[in-house]
Amino acid sequence: MTTTHTPTATKSAAPPPRSVLRSTAFLRLWTGTTASGLATWALPFVLGLAVLHHDLGAAGLGLVLAARTAGFLVAVAIGGVLADRHSRRTVVLWSALAAAVAAPLLAAGLGRSLVLMTAAAALAGAGQGACRPAFQALTAETVAPEHRQQANAAMTMAVRSSTLTGPALTALLAAFLDIGTLLLGIGLLWLVAALVPGKGTTGTTVANQAGAEPAPRAGFRAEFLEGIREARRHPWFLAGLAALVAVIALGYSATSVALPLISRDRYDTEWVLAAAMTAYTVGALGGALVIARCRPRSQGWAAFAGLAAYGVAPLSLMLPVHPLVVVAAYAVAGIGIELFNVPWFTATQREVAPDKLARVSSLDFLVSYGLAPVGLALIAPAIDAFGFTPVLAVCSAACFLVPAAAALVPTARHFARTAPATTD
Repeated sequence: MTTTHTPTATKSAAPPPRSVLRSTAFLRLWTGTTASGLATWALPFVLGLAVLHHDLGAAGLGLVLAARTAGFLVAVAIGGVLADRHSRRTVVLWSALAAAVAAPLLAAGLGRSLVLMTAAAALAGAGQGACRPAFQALTAETVAPEHRQQANAAMTMAVRSSTLTGPALTALLAAFLDIGTLLLGIGLLWLVAALVPGKGTTGTTVANQAGAEPAPRAGFRAEFLEGIREARRHPWFLAGLAALVAVIALGYSATSVALPLISRDRYDTEWVLAAAMTAYTVGALGGALVIARCRPRSQGWAAFAGLAAYGVAPLSLMLPVHPLVVVAAYAVAGIGIELFNVPWFTATQREVAPDKLARVSSLDFLVSYGLAPVGLALIAPAIDAFGFTPVLAVCSAACFLVPAAAALVPTARHFARTAPATTD
């Protein structure tokens, strides 16, 4: 039996760059990921502008966005399996190209065919869903372990910056371009996501390791279940998933529904809504900057504390406080969410078996994104039945208590099976 060794000792290897931002391979990946994130954010915003321009009705908007979500949820599971079966770079290419093709189809159907727009939105969601776990796994292949936290922070900062500046930029472009042209621009962003990233450089593609005998493949269902079994090997991951579900389905959903109503009814102004959402994004940017350099000794506990900080947002909406208190609470929530997200993604890339990373990542996206619409659908009727205060109190308590309980799970303290070695 022959083995093939990685040719790392033939020449003295160049030392890794001090900053991941000096790596061309990472910058290409960062550009592609940022383009996909911006395209993902921009589509519902541009479709909302189409409603304002009377090119699309409100009911049609709901149908198109629902089709997009359905396409995402179906494809994210499939994409996880495919990204572990095949080259992650190839999965990114074809999924992003699918989303790019959807953009001109949306433009063609605008004002003409709701059926075409619905089908195109499902295709766009499928492309978005399939590329998410592939991008996560490709990050692990491209970036050395010691730089992954910085890399994940850089990526989330790009997404948050797009969210902060995107509305103003899109509104400005809409003054000069029609909705169809803006949709074609979203397609160009997906082309950047498809074509710019390179292949992984620090690790081998798990589907095609040099010298490895091709193993017979199990069916799709068996491979997806294998990813679930891998996730179950990591109690900290399951605990974090449960905490995410509580915060997204209860805390985030409650504030999404309650904040616009409270801004209108209690404070009699839209300023509170705009300022709170801006503060959340700015806080998230600050959190990403901090965690890019900070390495807490107990990173899991620190991450769960950050996630629990989201509870201050629904708590601030319960009480008749000054509007600046609401804005400050949202800033704290934004800081905390990135203090969780970046170590969470980094730990998943470090701890999960490389050949199952995409499937475990797809499980993360499937659960967190899949349950968010459920929370949004239930919160409004709950508020109508019980009022703001009881519902927000329950949601705030869940945001505080579920991450605290998750932090008590074995292996949660360090997001790892064993504590990291420390040097004094």
